[in-house]
Amino acid sequence: MPKVGMEPMRRKALVDAALRVIGDHGSLAVTMSDIARQAGVSPALAHHYFGSKEQLLIETIRSLLRQLRSDAVAALRAAKTPRERLSAVIRVSFHADQFAPETIAAWLAFYAEAQRSEETRRFLVVYARRLHSNLLADLKALLPTDAAERIAEGAAAMIDGLYIRQSLKSAPIGIEASIALTEDYLNALLATAPPSPQRGEDVRRTDGWGKAETAAPSSGPAGHLLPEGRRDTPIEPPKGQMT
Repeated sequence: MPKVGMEPMRRKALVDAALRVIGDHGSLAVTMSDIARQAGVSPALAHHYFGSKEQLLIETIRSLLRQLRSDAVAALRAAKTPRERLSAVIRVSFHADQFAPETIAAWLAFYAEAQRSEETRRFLVVYARRLHSNLLADLKALLPTDAAERIAEGAAAMIDGLYIRQSLKSAPIGIEASIALTEDYLNALLATAPPSPQRGEDVRRTDGWGKAETAAPSSGPAGHLLPEGRRDTPIEPPKGQMT
């Protein structure tokens, strides 16, 4: 009989192994046997815990998003001003765990899969919308809405571009350099844009990487390559839960 508490450990080991194997292959063309071997368990056990490779891959996306959300919540809670919160969002986007070569390769593999899988696409669209929402929330505290929208789109696109360049290794850029480039972009535009007429009002905030509270939604596409999906799309399938 398995030890109590063994299942969560093995599930995490399989998710971590899936991330490494996908990163090594640079695509989702991996087998359950590849993943199980990396995790040090049998393919039968992997199927027992996840049912299919597709379900294991979905759980791997959830794991990435959970970690990103946890990091974002902690960073945003520690920030005291809108400008500090913008810096927190940028820094979290280039966190060492997210900017590791195998993680970047896995993200790109999931984006490729999203062109074929609606479930994968939905997860990534929600993530993209949250990145945009967190940037926009604090930009609207500093700038008129139209300028805040434009700069939020640009900052999200810049983060995407730096990820792509890092993955191609054509011009690899480190974490601190990526953060500095994005900060320079924001600083340059903040210096030339007019201040927000709503400064001091109760502008929109979000609970970390989570639900928006009060402001109008963006009318344009959200960051990280994919267009926005429906705004009422839930983050999880009905029988899953992301913490």
